[in-house]
Amino acid sequence: MNCEIIAVGDEVLTGDIVNTNAREIAAGLEDAGVRVRRQIVTSDNPAEIRQTLAEAFDRSDVILTIGGLGPTYDDITRESAAEQMGVPLVRDPETERRIREYFTATGRELTDNNWRQAMIPEGGEALVNLNGTAPGIWLEKNGKILVQLPGPPRECLPIFRESVLPRLRERTGQKRVTRSVRIFGIPEAAAESRLHDRMTASRNPVIAPYVKDGEVEIRLRAWADTEEAAYALTEAPAREIAAEFGDHAYSLNGESLSEVLVRTLRENGLHATAAESCTGGMVTAAITSVAGASEVFDGGVCSYANAVKAGLLGVSEETLREHGAVSEACAAEMARGVRKLMRADLAVSVTGIAGPGGGTPEKPVGTVCFGVSTPDGEYTLTRHYRSQGSSVRESNRTRSALEAQFQLLLAARRLGKKQ
Repeated sequence: MNCEIIAVGDEVLTGDIVNTNAREIAAGLEDAGVRVRRQIVTSDNPAEIRQTLAEAFDRSDVILTIGGLGPTYDDITRESAAEQMGVPLVRDPETERRIREYFTATGRELTDNNWRQAMIPEGGEALVNLNGTAPGIWLEKNGKILVQLPGPPRECLPIFRESVLPRLRERTGQKRVTRSVRIFGIPEAAAESRLHDRMTASRNPVIAPYVKDGEVEIRLRAWADTEEAAYALTEAPAREIAAEFGDHAYSLNGESLSEVLVRTLRENGLHATAAESCTGGMVTAAITSVAGASEVFDGGVCSYANAVKAGLLGVSEETLREHGAVSEACAAEMARGVRKLMRADLAVSVTGIAGPGGGTPEKPVGTVCFGVSTPDGEYTLTRHYRSQGSSVRESNRTRSALEAQFQLLLAARRLGKKQ
């Protein structure tokens, strides 16, 4: 069963209102075994609405519209859809009663245009709206299903969850499970190349790559009669994909890098810390955003100025003078200093040039150095990020914070194996 989602409204088309409904609706449809083929936004124009609906019905089994069911002159989705499907609008007594009760309970004035919301396509069914006056609509004709929902999220989503999803689940008789293998340190093109044949041949589960901030997510979507059976279909492929990428595949179940890091530290009884310069506390913020981080992370140091690097972390003036703050030598001393200061088992440091200015030919914007300190020794590395445009600073800082956490994770796993 295929579906298309059509958002109606000039305010959505122009970006004045963000269609926040579509994300939950699309995910819910997929979970119910209904494949979402397209998401479309169209204007408050009757001819355009009808044309969009006609094209959608030619392609899909279920059409779900959002918006345009209110009482004002530009709320014309109901009328346009009825005309396209060749059915008249008829007054629904139960909806009339609910509208009257709603206005009585709220003490608001009931005007004539509110009665437009009681008009339902003949043969259709009004879906109760407990949070407003515009009901949803369910209409089946010629083997097609038309679902219409009001635009405001507090009205749209409850109707979708309570009146639409259960019916669609009954039709498909399927449950969907989405599972993610998350990979860090492998470019999207390289990941896709290594998995290309497997992805193009996949049917159930369907395997597809998604780019996230600084990493790649491989999603496996499976359908079966039960969630347990669907999940079981993903087990072997997920483990095969993880084996393909080794340590770079840090999660088989969609956990974030921060969540996996905190769990790994806790499982191995380790405490970590961080010394940050260009990321300005982003590593610490990411780790401490995870519940239970206080068991494994006592604190970190935001050493943005060289005076703080030297005075608090013990970075030598000689290192700063000869190598500069953005250097592996400085990163090594930062990591060593913060581990000693916090009395931690392992530490990571990050220092670099986030941009958009401050770069040199020798150290261009995007040059970031990392240091890792553990009881078994220290190591350093440098990354050269090539972000451009207005988001260069944000991108470089985000990728650096992820790299720092990934290096902590690798160090924690190595220490854990020796215990």
